[in-house]
Amino acid sequence: MNSTPPRITKAVIPAAGLGTRFLPLTKATPKEMLPVVDKPAIQYVVEEAVAAGMSDILMVTGRNKRPLEDHFDRNYELEEALQRRGDQDKLNSVCASTELADIHYVRQRDPKGLGHAVLCAAPHVGSEPFAVLLADDLIDPRDPLLSRMAEVRARLGGSVVALMEVDPDAIHLYGCAAVERPDPAGGDGVRITELVEKPEPGTAPSNLAIIGRYLLDPEIFEELRRTSPGRGGEIQLTDALRALVRAGRPVHGVVFSGRRYDTGDRAEYLRATVRLACEREDLGPGFLSWLREFVRAEELVGV
Repeated sequence: MNSTPPRITKAVIPAAGLGTRFLPLTKATPKEMLPVVDKPAIQYVVEEAVAAGMSDILMVTGRNKRPLEDHFDRNYELEEALQRRGDQDKLNSVCASTELADIHYVRQRDPKGLGHAVLCAAPHVGSEPFAVLLADDLIDPRDPLLSRMAEVRARLGGSVVALMEVDPDAIHLYGCAAVERPDPAGGDGVRITELVEKPEPGTAPSNLAIIGRYLLDPEIFEELRRTSPGRGGEIQLTDALRALVRAGRPVHGVVFSGRRYDTGDRAEYLRATVRLACEREDLGPGFLSWLREFVRAEELVGV
């Protein structure tokens, strides 16, 4: 009988990217600190990890990322000012990010790709399994993807990758997986048989894209150390996982069909902000009313 894999309590959040799609804003402001309504995008990702039982968070950062650390640190002057005013709601919101989890930081000194960023986490993670959450991907808390992935890992073992069907014309923008065999236990896990990082148009083995959630066994570190630069001249996590697959190591996938927001894309970022604002009890009714009026007015202008 297979033993149950150990529970994952550590999460790694790579956050060293330059954010060039959001220039000039990201010249001095980390893209992870862009607000989605009134919280930075990175806080949603940390909250997702914590909700899945991961209380030990390592952020892999780079130059100009100090605001990330400041956001999750105490701000005594602001807290005292809010306390004096008796503004408990705002005080609670300020303290919420500080109290979320035990957060650590390490710098990725050279921009060598996602695989290299994950490898920077090896001294902190050690020999434990861990999660990787990409900061550009927001998963709606009503669709607990990490919990589903943990269930698949408990049944089938090995590393688990989140997958999502995309338009075949867009699959060249993603890592791509070929899969087979439904989960024999009746769940939603699939076995990954091949992985390709950003396949050339017309060569993808499927339209299943890798999205930014992984549950990884620590053996990935040794594979990353052996992985040569691939697509874009960078060390790709997809390539290391492909090597594990080809070596017969178990790598499974969970096909996700829930609500996901890509805040690394300008249009998707705007859509995410609008959707989440509309769903807020304090903002939604008034904002939706204005939005309807705006759309009607724009339609009349186009008549």
